[in-house]
Amino acid sequence: MEPDAFASLVSLDPAAARPLTAQIYDALRRAAREGRLPAGARLPSTRGAATALGVGRNTVVAAYDLLRAEGVVEIRPCAAPVVLEGARPPAPRPAPPAAPGPIAAAAPATLGPAAAADLSSPVRPASPGWVHPGLPDEALLPRDLWARTLRRQARGSHGRRLTGGAEFFGLERLRAALAERLRADRGVVVPPERLLVVNGTQSALLLAAMTAARPGDGALVESPGYGGARLAFAAAGLRVSDLPVDRAGADISRAADPGARIAFVTPSNQYPTTARMTLPRRQALVDWARRAGALVVEDDCDGEFHWRGGRIGALQATGPDVVVHMASAEKTLAIGLRLAWLAVPEPWVEPMRRAHRNLGLGANLHAQAALAELMEGGAWRAHLRRIARSYQEREALLAAALTRRLGRRARLRRPDGGLQSAVELPDRAAELRCVEALAAAGFSVGALSEYGGDAPGPHGLLVGFAQVTPALAERFAAVVEGALAPRAAVA
Repeated sequence: MEPDAFASLVSLDPAAARPLTAQIYDALRRAAREGRLPAGARLPSTRGAATALGVGRNTVVAAYDLLRAEGVVEIRPCAAPVVLEGARPPAPRPAPPAAPGPIAAAAPATLGPAAAADLSSPVRPASPGWVHPGLPDEALLPRDLWARTLRRQARGSHGRRLTGGAEFFGLERLRAALAERLRADRGVVVPPERLLVVNGTQSALLLAAMTAARPGDGALVESPGYGGARLAFAAAGLRVSDLPVDRAGADISRAADPGARIAFVTPSNQYPTTARMTLPRRQALVDWARRAGALVVEDDCDGEFHWRGGRIGALQATGPDVVVHMASAEKTLAIGLRLAWLAVPEPWVEPMRRAHRNLGLGANLHAQAALAELMEGGAWRAHLRRIARSYQEREALLAAALTRRLGRRARLRRPDGGLQSAVELPDRAAELRCVEALAAAGFSVGALSEYGGDAPGPHGLLVGFAQVTPALAERFAAVVEGALAPRAAVA
C-alpha cells in the first residue's frame, strides 16, 4: 500500500485524550471491517507507516500488535502486515472502573485513564524443534511437584483463607519468602510490605506505567529491547522513546527523551543483546532518575539462570529509592502461570497498591501459596539449580555447533545465563536470508534488527537454546551456514 493511501485511512488528533496508538488501531480496524482495507491488502512496514503518519515507530508497532491480537492482520517476520479475510468486529469493551478522579492520586504519582484492554503482546509459538527465544523447556518444569503442592495447599489448614479477598496485594507468607530469596540471591533488600504480587509480567509493567506517569508523559525503553515493555507503556498512553544500548548496557546519556518519567531496563542480562550494564552506567541511570523524579523499572529477566562470570547484584541495590525490581515465576514454573512480583520504593507503595486493586491485578492465591511452600522448604532453590545446569549445557551445545560451522562469518554473543543467545551478522541481507532459511526448516528465531525502537537494532539472530539437543544444534547451525555461505565475515 502506498504511503498516501495508507495515511488517508488514519486521521490523528494529537490533542485528543485517546492515545495515538489507540487512534491508529481504531482507524485501521474500522477500515478493515468496512471493506476499505480488503483481505490480502499489505500495510506499510512500521517505519513506513510511522513516516506516513508523522508519528514515532513505537506508536505504530503497538497499534499493529493490537490489530494482530484481534485477528485483523497477520504479521510474519520480515514481511509486510497483511489484512486477513473476514476481519471480525471487536467484542464490546468493558467500561473502565469508576473512580473519583485518578485511581492512584497520592503523591508522587497518579494513574491516568488508559484502557487496560489495549494491553496485548505477541503470541509465542511453541512447536517441537523450534528455538524461539524466551521459551523454557516444559519437560524440565516440575509438573508433579507443583500439582502435589497445589493440592496440599488447597486441602490444608490454609485452604479456607484462599477463598476470600484478604491479602489482595500478595499472600503474606509468599511476600516473606520472596523478601528472603531476593535478599540472598539478588542483593535486593526490601521488607515484605513493599512487595506486590501481580498476575503476570505485562500486568506489572502496566501497573508501573500507569502509576509513575500520566498519559502524554515520556517513557524510555531499551533499544534494542523488549517489545512488551513498549506495548505496555504505549497502552498506558505514554510517549515511548529509545534508551540506546551498547556492550556496556543502557546509556542514559544518549536517551532520546531525558525528561521521561519512567524507564525500563534489563541490566543484568540485557534482552536481546545479553549485555551487562556496567556499574558506571547503573549509577548514571539512578542519578538521572533522582534528578528527573522518574522511576526505573528493572526487569530481572532470566535472573534465576546464571552460570558464567561473577554474579552481579540487582540495580535496585544501587537505587532502592527510585528502582522497581520486577521478576516472575513464568520461566521457572510455567509461561502461563501469570505470577510476577515487584519490589517497590517506599514513596510508591500506596499509589501502586491503589492502582493494583482498582485494575484487578491480584494473582491466584492458590498458586501463591504453592510457590511460598516451595520457597520455604528449599525445593525452589533445588529446582532452579537443576534447570540452570541443563540450560548451561544446552547453551554450550549451541555455541559449539555455531562456532564450528560459521567461523568468522558471524559473532556469537554468549550470555552469562538466561534462555537465549545473540548471533551478530554482517548486514540486514544476511539476517533476512538466515531468518527465511530457518523458518523454512521449522525454526523460529528473532531478527535482532526488529528489536530496535525508533532506530533499527543490530543485525543478527536471537536464538533460544532451552530445548537444544546435540542433533538440533547441528541442524540449526547447518541451516545458518548454508544461508551465509559464501558471504563475507563480520568485521
